[in-house]
Amino acid sequence: MTTGTGTTGAGTRGTAALPDAAPTGTERLLHDTAAAGDRDTLLDALAGSRLFALVARLHADTPGFTPPLPTQADPATPGRMCVAVLTSGMLPPWHPDWVFEATGLEDLARRWPDGVRWLAVNPGTPYAVTLAAGPGRRRAWLKAHARSGGPQGGRLLTHRAGPLHGPVAHGLAVGAHLAVHNGLLWNDLGAAYEGYGTDRARLRDPWGVMNRAAYQETLEALLATRLVGRRHESVLRIRHALAGRLGRTPTAPEWSASLTEALTRRRSTPSDAAEAHEAMRLVVTYEDRFRADGVLGAGERVDTLAAFDHGRAVNVVRLALGARLCDPREAEQAVLRIGALAGQAYGSWAEFSLGYSLARVVHFDADDPSGAKYAQSLAQHRILTQDPDSPYRNIAWS
Repeated sequence: MTTGTGTTGAGTRGTAALPDAAPTGTERLLHDTAAAGDRDTLLDALAGSRLFALVARLHADTPGFTPPLPTQADPATPGRMCVAVLTSGMLPPWHPDWVFEATGLEDLARRWPDGVRWLAVNPGTPYAVTLAAGPGRRRAWLKAHARSGGPQGGRLLTHRAGPLHGPVAHGLAVGAHLAVHNGLLWNDLGAAYEGYGTDRARLRDPWGVMNRAAYQETLEALLATRLVGRRHESVLRIRHALAGRLGRTPTAPEWSASLTEALTRRRSTPSDAAEAHEAMRLVVTYEDRFRADGVLGAGERVDTLAAFDHGRAVNVVRLALGARLCDPREAEQAVLRIGALAGQAYGSWAEFSLGYSLARVVHFDADDPSGAKYAQSLAQHRILTQDPDSPYRNIAWS
């Protein structure tokens, strides 16, 4: 096992990089575990990390063709060939023709090329780690993957070199719920989001996006908040208007009566009226749960679910960037638009986060009998509003 560092990235043996300068916690963790010399702990850290392999886009776009793992000479040891992978914090700038596929220890072990005996993680950088990759070593990789389960979601991950303050950071933070949910960097517009193939797949399902025109159409629909539940949004507007007249948050019976009056004026069908009252019931139910869990105060309410479309819009932009359906400048401009629209719809990060969380649990209510999605949403809200390193604690809302 070799760790590399120095500021030149020459892969010098025995010199420790400064972990505080690591671009993300992943590089710091790998540095620390490699420096400790504990191979099993290092493998566990690698198994829980997102790794990326460089692929020519022409190869990645060829149907039925699986590109070979990239090999190169190890900068730390001239003449030694290795498979080279990068962690998320060490990816190079975005390039239209060179893409990165997500991989991991299990995938590497199963696809390993004949005749190559070394794995180089972040070669030629201050955070380089080189591991022996003989058959016995690769069996240990599979065991490490089984122990870790691979990279985990539910984590707040930050890129030190990415936007941390200002309008671009604000816009990216609007998408932080999904980044935390998937265990991805929240503040990166770079070479990959989840990986080229995965980014394209996630655009196809559920968004139906397979080309640039479809991406732009979907983005505009999200910017206009046309994809969030319209019935739920309508009943919230009725409560908001009633609150303005009363000067306080209405009680559930007051809201129900006002909703019934509005439905009568619109000559809604019995079916539409029943669905509207069900939407109201769900909002009341989940707001009461938020209050019981201490994240929504007495008399407080959520007035719009627009945050759900805003947050998903950032995700779609980052997926499109990874899928090469837009370039970094276009992605940044879209993120700025999203941040500005979110700023108009809410008065604080906490309000925005509750709007996103409520929309998510209402949207998935029928598919969540166990309450798992509610628990996830609550955990994400608490991470983003309470973690000292969260963008919601370090970026001004307006």
